Amino acid sequence: MDVYLVRHAIAEQRGFDLWPDDSQRPLTERGREKFKLVAEVLRKMVPYVDAVYSSRFVRAWQTAEMLTDHADWPEPQSCPELEFASPEHVCRALAEHSDMDSIAIVGHEPSMSELTGYLLLGEYEDLPMIFKKGGVVHLQLMGSLRPASAVLMWYLTPKLAKMIGE
Repeated sequence: MDVYLVRHAIAEQRGFDLWPDDSQRPLTERGREKFKLVAEVLRKMVPYVDAVYSSRFVRAWQTAEMLTDHADWPEPQSCPELEFASPEHVCRALAEHSDMDSIAIVGHEPSMSELTGYLLLGEYEDLPMIFKKGGVVHLQLMGSLRPASAVLMWYLTPKLAKMIGE
């Protein structure tokens, strides 16, 4: 199975005055512009995925919707475990979908880098990684969603997407 881990694009700054409920913080215009390029590059690199699972937080959900709009990927499906759960819980929540050929998972830091480390190494604390906002990691699983079951295929950052798109 191919798994595409996507960190949400650039969101508005945290602040209780503007966003008393942090889950409601949306993407910035700049974040939308940068991620649109990422999604357009993904449309060429990965023309199809079976499903997109996303955190319900506004910034992640908006990022997932941009994958639908600009990469022609499926409409996102809610996965609450992507909001606060450990990599083990995320894998358990998505295990029933392991018969698919490819899925995308849209979430937050540190969860996305932890999930990357967990799938690659079996230990999510051991992977020194900076998972950029709007970045995408492509992992290929050898079997199901379980520890140390993946191989890193590529990592697409917004900066690299801009270079590819030019």
